[in-house]
Amino acid sequence: MHDAVIVGSGPTGLMLAGELRLAGVDAVVLDRRPSQDLAGSRGGGIHSRTIELLDQRGIADRFLAAGRTVQTATFGNTQLDLGGLPTRHPYTLALFQNYIERLLLEWVEELGVEIRRGVEVTGVSADDDGVDVRRAAGGPVRARYVVGADGGRSVVRRSAGIPMAGPDATRSSLIAEVKVEGEPGQQGKVDGRGIHGLYPMGDGLVRVVVTEASLGPAAEPTLADLRQALVEVFGTDFGVHSPTWLSRFTDATRQAEQYRKGRVLLAGDAAHVHSPTGGLGIGLGLQDAVNLGWKLGQVLHGTSGAGLLDTYHAERHPAGERALKYTMAQSLFQKSDPRQEALQDLLGEVLRVDGAGAPIAALITGLDVAYGPASGHPLLGRRMPDLDIAIASGPARVYGLLCDAQPVLLEFGGPALEPGPWAGYVRHVRATYDAGWQLPVLGAVPEPTAVLVRPDGYVAWVGEASADGLTTALGTWFGQRG
Repeated sequence: MHDAVIVGSGPTGLMLAGELRLAGVDAVVLDRRPSQDLAGSRGGGIHSRTIELLDQRGIADRFLAAGRTVQTATFGNTQLDLGGLPTRHPYTLALFQNYIERLLLEWVEELGVEIRRGVEVTGVSADDDGVDVRRAAGGPVRARYVVGADGGRSVVRRSAGIPMAGPDATRSSLIAEVKVEGEPGQQGKVDGRGIHGLYPMGDGLVRVVVTEASLGPAAEPTLADLRQALVEVFGTDFGVHSPTWLSRFTDATRQAEQYRKGRVLLAGDAAHVHSPTGGLGIGLGLQDAVNLGWKLGQVLHGTSGAGLLDTYHAERHPAGERALKYTMAQSLFQKSDPRQEALQDLLGEVLRVDGAGAPIAALITGLDVAYGPASGHPLLGRRMPDLDIAIASGPARVYGLLCDAQPVLLEFGGPALEPGPWAGYVRHVRATYDAGWQLPVLGAVPEPTAVLVRPDGYVAWVGEASADGLTTALGTWFGQRG
């Protein structure tokens, strides 16, 4: 029996596999694809908080070297400047999914993750002791837990009977990477149907996005469908041929009502489906994976009870719900309509007031996620800033202390602290830091004397000149010990 089976080797599944490997868990990834290769470059882009998570694992530079940074994001028709966000990565990274998957695969292979390819999962059956993951060929694979990271049409989710809730699709778009006759160049158009465009990608390929006249069927589109839609919008089909990728997406927005049902968990698109507007999808999945990985690892090692997994839903469901509000709102503006244009213009006037766009910028970048209670120190439950600190061995960055995905107790003066029975698991570091503490949207916050940082980089406890509450926090998040 495996500790865990991850179904799906997309970005979410790969990230989770790496996290579980760092946690010392026997996890295997099952994927129906014969290789990691994708048909087409797919979607792309990750935002500040996701880049920070990769930085916490020491691999962000690989992604930054492969992509292009952009210091703006959009809401309505207003450009929001990300450059002033208090992060080491105040930008979006433009990088297509095929490159993101290759780099994540490189990382998990270095960690020794097992990936079984050409395996079609047909369902799951859970009991008190584990889960049988059924396959189209061969007997079931047995595991203590299974995680469905198998996309918006998740077999794991449907087999487990976890419902999705949210608004149905109102329109659909075709997206393709094709060759064309001649050199049409970049073209864009917005009309009452939606957004349409052609974007040269090099090597003779052109990416095409065109909104359909009416909501398309659930079936895969054909080249004839694409040609017809282009003629309707542009008056020509540009001679499109030889598609390497052709698909349909909608503005449907759905979220799983449960991210956990007993021994079955969901992550990434299996847990939330939405318009690709804003490029939030990959980042949401990676954030799900990093939140879940260390928790599932502790439960599998027996250091925490299974109830810790309930905090995965409690934390990530609201975070996902808030992100989906952005994708729904932004997709509303992606067609020509005088009423919506009037709303965009007025919204733009508001967002251009000094600081008014900061909450939306923090939402888009994922820097506003807060898991903690409404009361207490502002750092509690928020991502730990990547401070430049000094420790016994010399200059350091906080995120450099998180590369092994272990919790860290950081002291910045004040009374001496001891992790007690957790000393073998929690890394204890005494540090100095002389600058101010800044959080997105909130701005300057009071300087703590100590912080307990979870493996996912979020603050579990804040010391304010005392050790009050430290033992409780250690027990809550890292199991009762000793």
